[in-house]
Amino acid sequence: MPRPFRFGVNMLRPASAAEWRAKCRRAEELGYDVILVPDHLGWVAPFPALVAAAQATERVRVGTLVLNAGFYNPALLAREVATTDALTGGRLELGLGTGYVQEEHEAAGLPFGSPGERVDHLRRTVEELDRLLGSPEYRPRPEQTRVPLLIAGNGDRMLRLTAEHADIAAFPGARTGDTGALEPLTADELDERVGRYKELAGGRAEPAELSLLIQQVAVTDDPESALRPVLERRPDLTLETMPALPVMLVGPLEDVVAKVRAQRARYGFTNLTVLEPQMEAFAPVIERLRAESA
Repeated sequence: MPRPFRFGVNMLRPASAAEWRAKCRRAEELGYDVILVPDHLGWVAPFPALVAAAQATERVRVGTLVLNAGFYNPALLAREVATTDALTGGRLELGLGTGYVQEEHEAAGLPFGSPGERVDHLRRTVEELDRLLGSPEYRPRPEQTRVPLLIAGNGDRMLRLTAEHADIAAFPGARTGDTGALEPLTADELDERVGRYKELAGGRAEPAELSLLIQQVAVTDDPESALRPVLERRPDLTLETMPALPVMLVGPLEDVVAKVRAQRARYGFTNLTVLEPQMEAFAPVIERLRAESA
């Protein structure tokens, strides 16, 4: 029996207090299960934004997708996590990644490091958070016995770390290209990465929830018109190849719903996150999938 679906929305746009509360309430009304925020300079500060999201809503969980581990000292991060979990009533899900934007580290006066060094720092961060938050003597106390940990990444070392520690294994569905831009993985490439993760996680007592970040959503009977603006930004893609990419959900409602179900069967993805600009567009898909499982 597959896990039930959970749906998240990654909030990208800074807003006033009233606007932030309103859009978080709207996400809850549309049926989303998790309100998430990323971690980039120039965007919202994650932890106060999540506390505000929880105060504006009743049911949804809140989380980070994902914190840039290079921005944080593990001991100070543990304090932020524990306080945020307590102030949100135990609704926090902590997402961590290595960070991939060198310019942000330079602007913050922080070392960027090689890919290997960034993974090493993330591992130290995860292990220190486990040690600190897992101690009954730690103060301040989080509300949850264990704050669910999400780790996002594609490389073998990241997948091993995810297999060892994460409650939620998050696949970006894309890689960082030579120019620093994210390049979507093909269905077969994602198959290989998920398969590698499952090999590494074979000894787990409890399987992790598998998550995919969706990059484009358009429920439409004219998918070509919806995809053409993407081509202007991504000349490496074509109208023929884009619909098959796992991170693209574009087409009539029945086709999009069928693709979501097919990707759960193929990869095991039951946790899907869309970006804020597609929050409304994805809502009919949530409604249809919920009705089917009722």
